[in-house]
Amino acid sequence: MSGEYAGLVAAVTGGASGIGAAVVAELAARGARVAALDLAPEGVPEGVLGVRADVTDDASVRAAVDRVVAELGALDVLVNNAGVGAQGTVEDDADGDWHRVLDVNVVGMVRTTRAALPHLRASRSAAVVNMGSIAATAGLPQRALYSASKGAVHALTRAMAADHVREGIRITCVAPGTVDTPWVQRLLAAATDPEAERAALEARQPHGRLVSAEEVAVTVAYLASPRSGSTTGTVVHVDGGMQDLRLRPRS
Repeated sequence: MSGEYAGLVAAVTGGASGIGAAVVAELAARGARVAALDLAPEGVPEGVLGVRADVTDDASVRAAVDRVVAELGALDVLVNNAGVGAQGTVEDDADGDWHRVLDVNVVGMVRTTRAALPHLRASRSAAVVNMGSIAATAGLPQRALYSASKGAVHALTRAMAADHVREGIRITCVAPGTVDTPWVQRLLAAATDPEAERAALEARQPHGRLVSAEEVAVTVAYLASPRSGSTTGTVVHVDGGMQDLRLRPRS
């Protein structure tokens, strides 16, 4: 394989659908040997190693990482993409909801990174990319639990980067805006007026449309690339300008 990822092995959690599937495709196109870790890894593209993994179960995660290394020979790049959404205010979500979402979105990243670290330390191109969100830094209505989980991911990314930079392991984060994924499509389908809801989601992003999964994947590939050797401990927003731009209303 040719490309900047030639000779490298990458594992992507939640890699069988949505953003994860786009990341898998992008890394493979750039020359990586890629494993998609997922609760339902069936149907991954030819040439991609599909591995069942439950990020809420430490034994499952460790077994999945061990299989990646056994079958592909190494682990150089980890993309912590697996996550779940949540809607509502702090009044709406029960304690069980909070424990479940934080377990997947935050502790799940801890489990996979912890299992991967011994192998990443052996790599000359070690990188971890965590999937954050614009919800971590923008106060969005009806997203209290989800926002809290992604805020923790942003903080965790910086702490992990500080802990492991001198081991040669770069750790970064991508913060997408609203991405056109199956999860968003389900939200739209459940809305009273799906067309109006989609228009509202598009309008809150300054470039006027939903972010594509492929745009997020390209950013992940940039951050994890061995050509980005001086980039660590940072969060890159892929949100059509939502994080920093304040446009005047259209006249």
